[in-house]
Amino acid sequence: MAYVLDANVFIAAKNLHYGLDFCPAFWDWLVENNAAGLVFSIEKVGDEVRALADELSAWAGARGAGFFLRPDAAAVPSLAAVSAWATGQRYEPAAVSTFLQLADYYLVAQAHAGRHTVVTHEVPSASVRKIKIPDACIGLGVKCVTPYEMLRTERARFILGPRP
Repeated sequence: MAYVLDANVFIAAKNLHYGLDFCPAFWDWLVENNAAGLVFSIEKVGDEVRALADELSAWAGARGAGFFLRPDAAAVPSLAAVSAWATGQRYEPAAVSTFLQLADYYLVAQAHAGRHTVVTHEVPSASVRKIKIPDACIGLGVKCVTPYEMLRTERARFILGPRP
């Protein structure tokens, strides 16, 4: 089982707990586990992150298509399934329209297509004004976890070592 990461995982990590300047082990862990076929994101998330024009966008720009996956033919049925789920719920039409234009839609579809786990900081919501990733995952039977759950499950270890 692989993980597909939401943009907020990268952004919150950089801004809060795993700054690129003081916790490079987190970023190294992502790169190593991407190479091992365990951690990915999607092209639209990569676009969002690169648009920030900061050190995170530079990091994302160095990752390429092997990290930020493009939708392929296998994702087409899942895109249709996610769209059908969203339009079949009680969400306001504007919420559905917005969701279907965002990276969130493609993220859930990628996870659905590959039987992957979505990683996000979002939490479920009862609001009909915005479709949240965890709600779409629940509705489609896709596993959804926080970054901390992913790191614990995968037994990530960021151990202090000598200064470079």
